[in-house]
Amino acid sequence: MSSYDRAVKTFLKYQHVFVFTAPLLFIAGVVGFAPTGDAGGTGYWLEYWWLFPFFLLGATIVNTVGISGSALFVPFLIFVFPLLAHPLEPETLVKVGLISEAFGLSSSSIAFIRYGLVDRRLALSLVLGGIPFVVGGALLSFVIPEWVFHGLLALALFAASYLLFRIDLAHGDESEGEAATDGGHPGDDEALPDDSDKLGPAGVRTDDEGQVTRVDRDGEDYRYSRSGYLERFGTYSVGGVFQGLAGFGIGELGIISMLRTEVPVRVAIGTNHIVVATTAIIASLVHVFGGGLVGGHSLSLASTPWNMVVFTVPATVTGGQIAPYVSAALDTDTIKSGVGGLFAIIAVALFVMASGGVI
Repeated sequence: MSSYDRAVKTFLKYQHVFVFTAPLLFIAGVVGFAPTGDAGGTGYWLEYWWLFPFFLLGATIVNTVGISGSALFVPFLIFVFPLLAHPLEPETLVKVGLISEAFGLSSSSIAFIRYGLVDRRLALSLVLGGIPFVVGGALLSFVIPEWVFHGLLALALFAASYLLFRIDLAHGDESEGEAATDGGHPGDDEALPDDSDKLGPAGVRTDDEGQVTRVDRDGEDYRYSRSGYLERFGTYSVGGVFQGLAGFGIGELGIISMLRTEVPVRVAIGTNHIVVATTAIIASLVHVFGGGLVGGHSLSLASTPWNMVVFTVPATVTGGQIAPYVSAALDTDTIKSGVGGLFAIIAVALFVMASGGVI
């Protein structure tokens, strides 16, 4: 085994340690070095401590259902946060949602990788194809009027609500017969995802015709083709614009294209987590640094509400780790229907707000 394989194996074996160390390092770096202007002190850093339970609940829900965190975080910051604090500018609330989502989805993504349910070649192509649209959407958020932002956000939520009601995203058994193993056993740390020449638990093999056979750590196998790139490109490009603009969309729309191109549900969900997490990180960077590039709002590191994200980031990371247990204990379809209904109600409220801006 190469040194790289050993490093990956060690990382996945102790992923909980790394997952919870990341937000601690983030908080330490923010508190120690983030520019806060004239603000500072204990009062500043503890001002939004009450965001932790809200974002913990939200992250647990979205990771259980398998959608983008900002789909709940952004509406919360639009409607609930002003009642408890003060209104936020659209680009600021999207930035908070994206930063929080990036950590939360990265947390749950590692679990999918360790389980062998991520097609890394497919994820890479989707990320590379979606990046220009994500960046474009993020830059657009700096210059569009607030009522347009609310209207587009409402459209995205209506689409997400419709998809949640129509699409079966259950984490059911998608296996097709017995797994072809190489003598390993489910959970064997020597068998890592995408090991070359190894099809055992958490392995993958692609034949000369492009047919993929993937085996997860439970020994269940999934057979599919990576064809359908053109359809997925179209869906992920539209979703990428909304991901950059509103903080969500690429995951909700993208999962449909993968299911339509016959990628198994569990592999589609695992791969989609990587795509959403990566694009959320990219969009976050654009929202932090990109305002001056389009002549929009003058944003800088100092304008980021660091005293908010120091509580939302650990909350989303924790929610991402709790979600698998909630998913196993509760009826995911019931949660999915409830979230879909909530999205529809929020979308109507956003349309009302948008129409007020037009009038």
